[in-house]
Amino acid sequence: MKKKLNYIDIIKETVILTVAVAIIAAAVYFFLVPSHTSVSSISGLGIVLSNFVPLQLSAITMILNVVLLIIGFFTCGREFGVKTVYTSVMLPLFLGLFEIIFPNFGSMTDSQELDVLCYILVVSVGLSILFNRNASSGGLDIVAKIMNKYLHMELGKAMSLSGMCVALSAALVYDKKTVVLSILGTYFNGIVLDHFIFDHNIKRRVCIITKKEEKLRQFIIHDLHSGATIYEAIGAYNMEKRHEIITIVDKGEYQKLMKFINQEDPKAFITVYNVSNMRYQPKK
Repeated sequence: MKKKLNYIDIIKETVILTVAVAIIAAAVYFFLVPSHTSVSSISGLGIVLSNFVPLQLSAITMILNVVLLIIGFFTCGREFGVKTVYTSVMLPLFLGLFEIIFPNFGSMTDSQELDVLCYILVVSVGLSILFNRNASSGGLDIVAKIMNKYLHMELGKAMSLSGMCVALSAALVYDKKTVVLSILGTYFNGIVLDHFIFDHNIKRRVCIITKKEEKLRQFIIHDLHSGATIYEAIGAYNMEKRHEIITIVDKGEYQKLMKFINQEDPKAFITVYNVSNMRYQPKK
């Protein structure tokens, strides 16, 4: 039974990683390539190098990824390495597929600025999925992950810093406007990426005082499959003793919890705080 569950988890993880890589590849081919900019990615460096090396973008991306992949495998752990091997292989395959299906593809927006903006928004979705699954698309993502692990930098800032060198490489081929767009795009890509990752890890600490205390406790435990802590609270006005139930939930659980409370006790007293997703690490 355990093997069956493991296989299901592996298939599910593979599907998620594949979808994320497909999103990144689409962002690169349909927005980054037409913009001619080098925004915080090894693909951006590949676009610049394609002007000097007689190889397809997919081949250049593969070669650059292999070099960084070897480094990432030994520095960021086996799980990260294995997943990144898969995504690093799939990214150029998707790019190659797009090159076959959509040869000589032009800009969808007919605007260099809009292409860069669309790339930032789309690629950040794919990258945030990979980073939150302890993976990356290879290339500069590996550099950012190493900086995040050893220098304790936020992933978005690490992506921006490592991507600046690539962005500046646009000066070797393109005009000043393209170089500026590459640098600005790299900076804002880091900000948007941090937003996606940080927002994904945000949870809500909900404090509730209600007359339907037992129903609420049962709902949190059995329906939300979450934990809760109950404190004794004393009202300052009439010194009446009540119980305060505190639970930490994600976005989906929070919506279910609020719907339940509104149905059972609309007059319940509720306070909500945003908290980071922390993990308890016992002392050795």
